[in-house]
Amino acid sequence: MAWRCSGKTNAELIANMANNGIFHSQRVAQHAYAAEHLLPYLKPGANVLDIGSGSGYLVAVLHHLVDGGKVVGIEHVEELVDWSISNLKRDGLGDALESGAIKVIAGDGRKGSPSDGPYDAIHVGAAAPVIPDALVEQLASPGRMFIPVGTLMQNILHVDKDSDGKVTQKEIMGVRYVPLTDRDKQM
Repeated sequence: MAWRCSGKTNAELIANMANNGIFHSQRVAQHAYAAEHLLPYLKPGANVLDIGSGSGYLVAVLHHLVDGGKVVGIEHVEELVDWSISNLKRDGLGDALESGAIKVIAGDGRKGSPSDGPYDAIHVGAAAPVIPDALVEQLASPGRMFIPVGTLMQNILHVDKDSDGKVTQKEIMGVRYVPLTDRDKQM
């Protein structure tokens, strides 16, 4: 069986794939969209941070895109960390976990994981009220962060750091994400 979908842009292709039932979950489309925006920084050997790594799905995708690199997933719900690791092992990525090419940790995503940085690419899977300074500090030069920002009205932003360390922001589109918060407020 084969499916054919097309689009003039990647966003249009993803929308058409979702509309034609190729994606059965909006979460997959969200991850594809985020990966596309980070793609210029997802080179072999890149160091990547996925905040709010949940099931580990995007961690696995990112791992395959940064051959020889490292992907760190951070999740503040310990049970999700365990589930993510289990999913990654079941998907044949146990060796990557053992070698350190993939690392999934429990922690506060707003603080990132400075000991594993700097990161060529950072994906944030929940909306921060403002861009966390700690994450900008952990962004490599050059590097890109894909982050939803705002409370009621949210927007996806590219936060780019150039090779001189200059940081710029570009608004991509309006969205609605869960808040980037601490475990106690979420649970």
